[in-house]
Amino acid sequence: MAEEYVILVDKNDNPIGTMEKMEAHVVPALHRAFSVFIFNDNGELLLQQRAKHKYHSPNLWTNTVCSHPRIGEKTKDAAHRRILEEMGMDCEFKEAFSFLYKADVGQGLTEYEFDHVFIGTSDIEPSINPDEVQSWKYVDLQWLEEDVVSNPQIYTEWFKIALVEVLEHFKSK
Repeated sequence: MAEEYVILVDKNDNPIGTMEKMEAHVVPALHRAFSVFIFNDNGELLLQQRAKHKYHSPNLWTNTVCSHPRIGEKTKDAAHRRILEEMGMDCEFKEAFSFLYKADVGQGLTEYEFDHVFIGTSDIEPSINPDEVQSWKYVDLQWLEEDVVSNPQIYTEWFKIALVEVLEHFKSK
């Protein structure tokens, strides 16, 4: 893996420095992240299954895209970059909310992130990058709510946290 850096932030998302990405997940250090949730016109959520060789949370199902902005990169621009790199598609989306979380993701790594959540709508079929994504599917929200409760071990930690508020946001429209 090429050396990458994350933007360290305080609990109000103010930048306070940078750190090598793996080190930030070992320490752990609070850093900026984003999660994108794309729904189709039927109201189904586009999930991705993380590639089996990812450095943490391999094979787990999660939101459409999640990652970290690069130094000097706007978070929304980073989200557009990653949806193209991972899912081979792009669409309009807006920031809906943000949240701070800390979760053990195994292998001595911890996600400690100030996560910006973007929500959008698209019917574009993904063309996945197999280095990043193993599989994808659109799922019904009621089914997803039940499946996360029944099978929490197959979903990423940040997805389970963000999903609660995403569902509330989406249902209120």
